[in-house]
Amino acid sequence: MLKKVIIYTLTVIGLVLIVLALGGTKILQFKSMGAAGAAYSPPPEIVTASPVVEQAWEKILTATGSVAAVQGVTVGAEMAGKVEKIAFVAGATVAAGDLLVQLDVSNELAQLRSAEAASDLAKLNLDRAKSLREKDSNSAADLDIANAQAKQAAAAADSLRAIIAKKTIRAPFAGRLGLRLVNLGQILKDGEAITTLQTMDPIYVNFSLPQQRLSAISVGDTVRVASNALADELIAGKITAIAPEVDPATRNVRVQATLGNSAERLRPGMFATVTIVLPEKSTNLIIPATAILYAPYGDSVFVVDEKKNEKSGAMEKVLRQQFIRLGPARGDFVTVETGLKVGETVVTTGAFKLRPGMAVVIDNKLAPDAKLAPKPDNS
Repeated sequence: MLKKVIIYTLTVIGLVLIVLALGGTKILQFKSMGAAGAAYSPPPEIVTASPVVEQAWEKILTATGSVAAVQGVTVGAEMAGKVEKIAFVAGATVAAGDLLVQLDVSNELAQLRSAEAASDLAKLNLDRAKSLREKDSNSAADLDIANAQAKQAAAAADSLRAIIAKKTIRAPFAGRLGLRLVNLGQILKDGEAITTLQTMDPIYVNFSLPQQRLSAISVGDTVRVASNALADELIAGKITAIAPEVDPATRNVRVQATLGNSAERLRPGMFATVTIVLPEKSTNLIIPATAILYAPYGDSVFVVDEKKNEKSGAMEKVLRQQFIRLGPARGDFVTVETGLKVGETVVTTGAFKLRPGMAVVIDNKLAPDAKLAPKPDNS
């Protein structure tokens, strides 16, 4: 019996010692892991960064406008008649006075020959009456009658010439013609359209600005006009007229700019975006728009500071979150009114995954190329 008690006691003691040994081993392992965790520091995050720079920007105003011809009309028939000749090609350039359409004037020409003969006879009678009057062989009344008859005959001939001229339709000014709207043999009515005629160079762009912008612009200011018909091209011009009145419904003032258009890239009726360049410039702190972390409580950026690592003693780059006030944007850049200084470096990509105090390494190999006038491949 005693032997069994001794064996049991030794077994219990052995089990306790084993448990204590295992527990001690685990405690040592946990302490070692804790020490390693305390000593561990995560590797620096790779970021792209850009310095805060100061640039002088042009002060500009933007507006949407419409292209209009300096001179543009719909050429029509002033008198009714049959189309006898079409002397133009649709879309061609013509000079002032070029023949466009000839209506039938055969009847008027016949009448004109008769009227010219009557006018010639009346002039001869007038000359004879003057000669006889000088010899006192006729009365003053006879001379007056002959003079009036000569004038009436000349007026009748001039009236027929005017009718022939109205039926001979010519270009009122130089420009480019539109599509042909008539055919040979067609009977035209008074005012019926024949084609359009537009002066293409120079050309107007009309646009409107709010009345509070009126004091900022003046005749002679430079404008740049863009249109989706011009691809990436900008056409420069000058403000040539500002309307004296303000629209009471919209409180906008109408403005007109004149542009050179020798290549005829702009056409009347086109939509255009107008940029008015003001004389003065503004100096701004600018950063790429991709650097900004937008939030309801305020916009911020991560500034890269140089700081000494307390454990290793080495200098490293550490992030600091800085709240800023933004100004106007242009292209891929945004101006900063407060919160940053020239020369500070800000993270330009991935700000949403960063946190203050994080160590970083700057690698700009894949940094986005920010531009003031970006030109996307697919726009």
